[in-house]
Amino acid sequence: MDKKSKMQAEKHLTGTLVLSVFTAVLGFFQYGYSLGVINAPQKVIEAHYARVLGIVPLDRHATNASGEDGPIPSTVPGTVPGTVPSTEAWGSTEGTLAPPEDLAASPHVLTMYWSLSVSVFAIGGMVSSFTVGWIGDRLGRVKAMLAVNILSIVGNLFMGLAKFGPSHILIIAGRAITGLYCGLSSGLVPMYVSEVSPTALRGALGTLHQLAIVTGILISQVLGLDFLLGNDEMWPLLLGLSGVAALLQFFLLLLCPESPRYLYIKLGKVEEAKKSLKRLRGNCDPMKEIAEMEKEKQEAASEKKVSIGQLFTSSKYRQAVIVALMVQISQQFSGINAIFYYSTNIFERAGVDQPVYATIGVGVVNTVFTVISVFLVEKAGRRSLFLAGLMGMLMSAVAMTVGLALLSQFAWMSYVSMIAIFLFVIFFEVGPGPIPWFIVAELFSQGPRPAAIAIAGFCNWACNFIVGMCFQYIADLCGPYVFVIFAVLLVVFLLFAFLKVPETKGKSFEEIAAVFRRKKLPAKSMTELEELRGGEVA
Repeated sequence: MDKKSKMQAEKHLTGTLVLSVFTAVLGFFQYGYSLGVINAPQKVIEAHYARVLGIVPLDRHATNASGEDGPIPSTVPGTVPGTVPSTEAWGSTEGTLAPPEDLAASPHVLTMYWSLSVSVFAIGGMVSSFTVGWIGDRLGRVKAMLAVNILSIVGNLFMGLAKFGPSHILIIAGRAITGLYCGLSSGLVPMYVSEVSPTALRGALGTLHQLAIVTGILISQVLGLDFLLGNDEMWPLLLGLSGVAALLQFFLLLLCPESPRYLYIKLGKVEEAKKSLKRLRGNCDPMKEIAEMEKEKQEAASEKKVSIGQLFTSSKYRQAVIVALMVQISQQFSGINAIFYYSTNIFERAGVDQPVYATIGVGVVNTVFTVISVFLVEKAGRRSLFLAGLMGMLMSAVAMTVGLALLSQFAWMSYVSMIAIFLFVIFFEVGPGPIPWFIVAELFSQGPRPAAIAIAGFCNWACNFIVGMCFQYIADLCGPYVFVIFAVLLVVFLLFAFLKVPETKGKSFEEIAAVFRRKKLPAKSMTELEELRGGEVA
């Protein structure tokens, strides 16, 4: 950011703008908390599931009461953990320790319930992401965020009360409802933030989405320590605690102005849009932004309402849609969610004695480098950081694979694996983490933006679900070579980003949209866009 832009940005950074952005990104804090909270207490919750379902963890061995090495069915209802159940506990009169036949596959049942508890969150996000455009246009950005908070509160209540009913059902239902909230929020928040932010601050404020996510992840990991809330007594409170953030966001939203772009372009309320701009910008003259909105409004009026289907069928939007979807796919299929969901398990495989603390270390690194990316994104640009991040993740995935594969031969390979995990997270936060959340809102003008954000959100959540549901099975199947899959995918994403992803730094929505529409631009931005499109600008 040059000196002039920096002074302009500081001039536009008002208390109301800070409050509005902070309040909005609380939705992403809840998203991050929900991603991370399920990781640390995994064993505690699995043990509780087993007790409730009467499942024997057949893969857990210890010395049983008769002095022989074998499974301790400590999860049979009516028994004390660590002891052999009585014949009455099994409902058997034969005096044997054999579990009922329908429990023979109990480890697989437990894995299924756990995988579903993790991944159903993403199913909720997939379902609700399609309604983002509709609810955002119908209610307005602020009222829509207010309304969807009800889902978060209800979902967190379900999880907080999990011990008072069938815990596996309440947790799965609670995470599904929370996922519905996060699916809507992950579309509404970037939409609102991009529309209230001045051009000079749009990238920096856009990275706050990712900062909120990683802060949520870190706090959930710290609170998930067994001496805090990650124990058999307190885990329901741990799961339901993000409801506090939902309540805070609900009340703070009452103080936030509506998006001036929504008021002007969608509703035609010129005076209200000016008032909103004055609240957000302070004493700055709003007419320059009003003129930009008028131009965008005229562009939107000259084209019919854009549906999701039209985004795919119209050649005008096709390239932008492909870029929007691919940046979401690359974010999720890069392997980062495998680390977020199963980092404790990965550290265990790497031979770490206290994997939970190593996982928290990942969260700290995650947060620190997200803060750094806030300053980098306007200085280096979106495209450069995205490419650098993907390249770094690729090298880290290869190093992680080598470390895990050779761990049995060289004990010091555990350090290679750990360093690779930390580097993987660092490079993710440099670009592939924060950029997809706001670049989609930058790629489209007001008309197609809600539909584009909806399909990009659905794509993101669908990939999230696939990783959450399948990673544990793939990891069991592939062993130390599981990250080879992600390395191959990262090569594909890197090539695509190099060839297709444009730079959006410092450009108006119309200039960015014109890259894909191949319209003539002012001479100032012509040179760069010609380079991005290989000189093919009509």
